Amino acid sequence: RPAVWADDREAARAATEHLLSLGHANVHYVAIPASTGTRRLAGPRAEGWRQALEAAGITPPPPSGKGWDAQAGYEAGKKLARNTDVTAILCGNDDLALGVLRALHHAGRRVPEDISVIGFDDAPHSAFVTPSLTTVRMDFHGLGRAAFGLLRAQLDTDQQESAPVPAEPTLILRESSGPRDA
Repeated sequence: RPAVWADDREAARAATEHLLSLGHANVHYVAIPASTGTRRLAGPRAEGWRQALEAAGITPPPPSGKGWDAQAGYEAGKKLARNTDVTAILCGNDDLALGVLRALHHAGRRVPEDISVIGFDDAPHSAFVTPSLTTVRMDFHGLGRAAFGLLRAQLDTDQQESAPVPAEPTLILRESSGPRDA
């Protein structure tokens, strides 16, 4: 079947590698639920995170999280904040990351001085929270255009144009990630 997608796996791997390059010994993951209708226990973002840690010789800690929204992120963040060995967190989306940031603030953990946080999707509000959220920018408009292009090609056999190609996911560096304090 024709399909378009962004490489979530590669984007999560790159974000995890970025945190490791900043000196973090491990990266915890606050997961979004796996896509409905799949047999996988983890989605591509979790797989990319896990692959990056394993490639670095690090045993991935169990993922946290039980939802998509800021409240689920807040609950996961409260648990992670209690563990002072946690210095880096990758979140499956920006809403989870906002909840994690709030939980860390309530626990007295400073971002990014004590702990780095990266979100996913580059939601419009991500640049305007304090600290501004480092995130993976997904080209959702490009994905929509590409999907429409595929549909149009299926319906209009005279169409000669190829479907537009969405931009690759991009790590957007902002204030919520930084080097591991010594």
